[in-house]
Amino acid sequence: MVEAYCVKCKKTVQMKDGKESKTARGTTMMKGKCPVCGTTVCRMMGKK
Repeated sequence: MVEAYCVKCKKTVQMKDGKESKTARGTTMMKGKCPVCGTTVCRMMGKK
């Protein structure tokens, strides 16, 4: 599981249903949901 910061909960949480995607600049990121409140959380992973 990947950890990400939830802006709504104001703490680091374990991302639920994380999927890898790319930004417009080609950077890899993980996008998923906060298990506490359900808000979308993102984690930048860097270029591969």
